[in-house]
Amino acid sequence: MTITVLVPDDDGVAALSEVAGVRPVRYSLDEPLPAEAAEAEVLIPGARAADVLPLLEKTPRLRLIQLLSAGAEDWTGVLPEGVLLSTCRGAHGGSTAEWVMAVLLSWCRRLPEFAEAQRARRWSRLVSDTLQGKRVLIVGAGDLGQQLRRRLEPFDAWVTMVGLSARDDIHGVEKLPALLPEADVVVLLVPLTTRTRGMVDAKFLASLPDGALLVNASRGPVVDTAALLAELESGRLEAALDVTDPEPLPEDHPLWGLPNVVITPHVGGAVVDARRRSYVVAAAEIGRYVRGELPNNLVRGEY
Repeated sequence: MTITVLVPDDDGVAALSEVAGVRPVRYSLDEPLPAEAAEAEVLIPGARAADVLPLLEKTPRLRLIQLLSAGAEDWTGVLPEGVLLSTCRGAHGGSTAEWVMAVLLSWCRRLPEFAEAQRARRWSRLVSDTLQGKRVLIVGAGDLGQQLRRRLEPFDAWVTMVGLSARDDIHGVEKLPALLPEADVVVLLVPLTTRTRGMVDAKFLASLPDGALLVNASRGPVVDTAALLAELESGRLEAALDVTDPEPLPEDHPLWGLPNVVITPHVGGAVVDARRRSYVVAAAEIGRYVRGELPNNLVRGEY
């Protein structure tokens, strides 16, 4: 038996052509769906949920949406009953962990200040800090969190991990009030769910010690922007943000002008070959579906 899979680009066609039992069919939101859509059981979105959902009425046999991203917040609660949803968890963890390492090393070694001195042609020697001995609290113990931990420990940082539930050497979120006051750095790597939306509020931030760094590489709404802004404007905390709320950040937003925050435009996973890595995971997930198995990255209602 062969399963028809709707894919949004030629890269997808090439990747899925290697999967036994799969017939990839190219589609475009700018054109009528191909006739094969009536038989399609799997669809890979090439755009936001709001743009793709109207297609579902033309795919009566659809049973699986396979995302190319790790985040699923736009898709949960909107799919017809009986349609599974699988993410691309595992494709972008390494590159996003590298982004976190980049901002941590830049923060410790004061690279922005050296860059400013270079532009001014000023030989300015500064004493910088080190990751050695830093107490790093990683909130989010999935693939991304584990990838970051693996990169931090060779730098002799002390890593503590928190997950939505406790297991092995991972603390549950109920331990955060006791862990936050001891953290030099808090890195947010959780998905955006009903449990994590707004979890970093004024109380959370007030628990951090003076001079702590908050790194958000998850989703903007995990953090209460007003509460973070108050702490940053006071100068008590610092932040590195790859995601914001709102996003994109308006040009007149006060976060832009603060000297103690680094902002990048949601590019943690935006690296060369990211699309290929996404399709490697997607192909494996669809291969499991074809064999009658459940995808490993199936979203099971935690949103």
